This record gives sequence, structure tokens and C-alpha cells, in this order.
Amino acid sequence: MRALIYDPAASQSLRLGEAPQPKPRESQVLIEVASVSFNFGEIAYRENLKSGHVSGWDAAGVVVRAAADGSGPPVGARVVSFGWTGAWAELRAVDSAELAIVPETVDLGLAAALPVAGVTALQALRRFGPVVGRRVLVTGASGGVGRFAVQLAAGAGAHVIASVGGPERAAGLSELGAAEIVIGPENLSAPVYGVLDNVGGAQLAVAYLRLEDGGIVQAIGKASREPTVIDFEEARTRVDRGRLETFNVSTPFGNDLSYLVHLLEAGRLDPQVGWRGSWDQAPEAAEALLARRIMGKVVLDVT
Repeated sequence: MRALIYDPAASQSLRLGEAPQPKPRESQVLIEVASVSFNFGEIAYRENLKSGHVSGWDAAGVVVRAAADGSGPPVGARVVSFGWTGAWAELRAVDSAELAIVPETVDLGLAAALPVAGVTALQALRRFGPVVGRRVLVTGASGGVGRFAVQLAAGAGAHVIASVGGPERAAGLSELGAAEIVIGPENLSAPVYGVLDNVGGAQLAVAYLRLEDGGIVQAIGKASREPTVIDFEEARTRVDRGRLETFNVSTPFGNDLSYLVHLLEAGRLDPQVGWRGSWDQAPEAAEALLARRIMGKVVLDVT
């Protein structure tokens, strides 16, 4: 089968080539992939991969073989799926607990943008508990996770402050529910209850010092690729009982994906696809994503 394979000699180490077809386990369905999406983490951090490896977390398509154990949807079902590898190929084997049905009215390409970015934003927001009327800061708000987080936090009743790297990165965020937009957390007008941090580095340190008493930071990503240094002696003079938590998504994704698909179908969630094209343009898309020239998600159609 054709697949985007890891090739250290190729542009962005990605090349369309041939890979063995996956062999589904009893609890897995086989999907004919229609669209995939790129996430910053799976592009930026690819150390120790072997040449020919097929990466990829997010894929949407049509079931061509049902799970042997009877779990999951039947042949012909349209689905969106998550897994830690194997998405960037014509065929994907995936656990039935890691997918959701996609209605005929929903574009599979838009559904493909949901898994990692959407579920990350959803699960991280839940860690705050109720946020109605609370000030919630989203750093890296112009990225894939950030744009989902702005929408979901606003939908939950939060007063959302979107932090971006420059005025041009703020496009569309007010329409998604951001009540305020700042250029970096240092420009906050008042403390915040919660921070969904996608940037790391110096921004995470600054955001932590802007917590209100009892506030919480969810450290989600490291788009800055910089380490974070926090002076906790200073923090003790500025934050009372502030909490900093590392965040990792929990599996299986199936229930959360179903919820996000429902919001998408109802017009209450926009995947914010900032770049879409054929998968033979994958190196171009990867380079633009790493260079932060894309606002929102990258979707590649398997053509």
C-alpha cells in the first residue's frame, strides 16, 4: 500500500512510498483512509524512527473490515480514528475503542482534524472543573489545540483570553469565543483561574505567575521547544496555592471523539483547518506547520 514513510534523506523526512499492509488484531477494524491531519508533536519530534516507518495519529475514512471480536462499527461505516502510529497510509488498523462514527453530513477531512488536538483540548479543560464565569487563558491560541480550547472553554461558560505571538495570529479568535486577545501572557489585564498552555518555555513561566489564588495551569505542549524555568521563591510572593500540572491525553478516545463529532455536526465546533491539500504535498505542509505559518489544523487528503 502507499503511505507517507519516514525517510531522513527526504524533505522534512517525509516521502510517499510503499509500506506493508497492516494486520488487524481481533479488536481492530481496518479503515480505508480518506484524510489525515498533522499535529505539531508528531512532526517536530521524530527521533529514533527507522527508515520506512509509517507515523500518524489522526485519520478518517471508511471501514473495509470489521473487528473480528464483533466490537466496533460494520463494513461501510464512516469513522474518525486515533492511534499512536500508522495513520499516514491508505489502510489503517485501529482499535474499535479509539474511533467514532462520522455522519454522512460531516466532511471526513474536517473529522480527521479532531482526534489529538480536539480531545487534548477537551480533556485538559475538564481538569479545571466548572469554569462558568472564570477567566481562562489559552496560550498558543492560534494553533490546532489552541483554537479547539478557545471554542470549548467559551462553550463551557468561561471568560476566555487568547494569547498569541502577534496581531496577525489573532485572526478569527474573537469569532470562536475569545473575550480578550493578548500578545503574550505578560500583557494580561488581571489574574486568571486557569491556563491551558501549549507553548511552554518562558511563556509558561510567565503564565504561572499570573494565576489567581488556587488557580491551575495545564502544561499541554512545548511549541516554543524551550525549557521552562520558574522561580518558585518569586511565585510564592505572587500566587497563593497555584497549581502546575503536566497534561497527557487519556485513552481510549472513542467517547470523546463521539462528543466532538456531535458538536461538529451541530455546527457548534469548527476544526479551523488552516491548510488542506493532497498528501503528496506533505513536506510542504510539515514545513509550514513547523514554521508557524499555519493557523489551526493541517489536513491531507489521501489521493
